[in-house]
Parts: sequence; C-alpha cells; structure tokens
Amino acid sequence: MTNISNLKTLLEGINFNQIGVSFKGSGSYVPDQILTNQKISQKVNTSNEWIKSRTGISERRISSLGDDVTEMGYKAALTAIEMANWDIKTIDLIVLATSTPHDLFGSAPSIQAKLGAANAVAFDLTAACSGFLFALITTSQFLKGGSFKRAIVIGADQLSSFVDWNDRRSCILFGDGAGALAIEATNECDNLIGFDMRTDGERGSFLNLPSKNNKDSIIDNINFSSGAFSPIQMNGQEVYKFAVREVPIILEKLFKKMNYTSDEVDWLVLHQANQRILDSVGDRLKIPGEKILSNLEKYGNTSAATIPLVIDEAIRNNRIKQNDIIATSGFGAGLSWGAALIKWG
Repeated sequence: MTNISNLKTLLEGINFNQIGVSFKGSGSYVPDQILTNQKISQKVNTSNEWIKSRTGISERRISSLGDDVTEMGYKAALTAIEMANWDIKTIDLIVLATSTPHDLFGSAPSIQAKLGAANAVAFDLTAACSGFLFALITTSQFLKGGSFKRAIVIGADQLSSFVDWNDRRSCILFGDGAGALAIEATNECDNLIGFDMRTDGERGSFLNLPSKNNKDSIIDNINFSSGAFSPIQMNGQEVYKFAVREVPIILEKLFKKMNYTSDEVDWLVLHQANQRILDSVGDRLKIPGEKILSNLEKYGNTSAATIPLVIDEAIRNNRIKQNDIIATSGFGAGLSWGAALIKWG
C-alpha cells in the first residue's frame, strides 16, 4: 500500500503536458564609436573597396572604456525584457554567450545584478561565434525540462580588445556589440522546432584567441605561466572553406529531420562573418537573397552577438513577424557549428 501511495504522489508531481518554448522579446546594443573602412585604411595598408568586395563590411562599432561586455549585455537584455513586457523579478535564468567577458570568472552575474533579476541564476557560456546558438539551445533545454519558466539569452562580445590592429588580414573583420532574446516555457507550443550542434577540435587551430603562457617564477624552482592572451589568430581561407561546406550540410540535415523544405523558411539568419559565406550558403540551400538577413555591412563580425543583433533589427523593422519560420546557423572557433529551426513568437 505504501508503494502505491508513493507512486501516486510521484505521478501527481509530473507534468505530462509537453513543455515547449516561445520567443517573447528581442533586444540589442552597439557602441557609439564607428570605425569605417576608410579610417582603418589610415592604420593599415588596405582600402574601402578591398574590404567591402571581400567581406561585405563597410564599418564596425568599437567599445569605449565604459562599453564592456557586462554593460552591452545588460542594455541588450533590458530592451528584450521591455519588449516581452516582463516583470524582471519573474526571470529565472540568464545565460550569457561570450568569449570576451569583462570578468574572466564570468560576466553574467554582473548583468543579473544590474538588471535587478534577484530570482535568476546566471552563468556564462563560451563557444565563440557559435556561442549564441549554443546558448539558445542550452537555455531551451532548461526551460523544456520544467526547472525554469523565463530566461534571457544574451550574446555579447568585445573583440576589439583582442584584435591585432596592425594585422590587415584580421583587423578589418571584427566589431563589438550585444543582442538578447527573451524566452518562455509554455505548454501551448514549441517554437524551437529542431536543432543540431557539431564540434571538430581537430580543426581548432584555424581560429584561436590563445593564452600567451609567459613563463615566470614564484620562487626558485617553482615556475608558472602568467595570465595574458595573444591577439586573435585566424586562418581565413580554411575558416571560409569550413563554413561554406559545413553550414549548408547541417541545415539540410535539419530540414530533412524536421520534415521541412527550404521553401518553407521565411528567413535565413547566419552568423555574420562574411557576406560571401552568407551568399554561398543561400545558393546551396536555394534560399533567395531577399530571405537572407544581413547587417554585417554596419557591424562586422561581433561573434556571439551577430545572430541576436540581426534578429532584433529585423523584428523592429517589421521584417520578422509572428509565426515566421527562421533557419539559423552559428559557426566559428572550436571549430564548432550548429543549426536551429525556430518559429518566431
């Protein structure tokens, strides 16, 4: 009898309704400082025409001393919360995707404090340019598991602090910014239709932000590596080949798995690394250019911030509308890449 009673209690505590997620708001923030191609050409031997023709980038935003990842992430999150019309005290979870935290121990708790989200647990997730997509998927699994109801997913990076501004191959690519989405658990739908994620550490050397490992000594015979980082190191040709090959493959597999076709997609939202990559992936998937969202001309590669920046801009410009189907993919250092199929709303 006791066992039956215990089983009944256990079953009463289980929610048999399928928990899904819905998207309630978006937000973004970029610093005020604008670094144009013309201005970069005063620093290194390049030109606006050369940069624009090879990358699609015309300008990028550069953080001032006050615009660190914590501040940018906070401002992006706040605008997403305002769109969602949430009481901040009802937020349960904050996940920050970043590779350039203001505090190496984590910047998400500082964002939680600035928001006044006293009931939210907050942590950082590092996956470079795949970071926001990985954070979105991770957060959605927490919500679907029933542990949390409302969450903010933030992508924010301050890559300007780690660029070699004398290296014309890489300094032209990167900028700073932040974007965020407000996500809610629901029994009414599941607007994260499907996803996939991949990592290939064998190719990880193609894109790095490595530690310097400068040798120093505490006392005789006790050595240590002092903490510091080298600038971003990238094999641009290999990263380009990786992206144009792997991104269409993972999206095609996801479409097949979820019984979708590219014709059913309203928008293709890719990590904003290079316009040629966006065009190549669109061609491979037979998605017309007018469905490919791009703003890297204005912001460059902001790493984990690119996808939410594009989404927020498109929502506020009334391009992305309720129930639109969005195919999205993040890709970059690791090497890592992933894809998700979502319905906005």
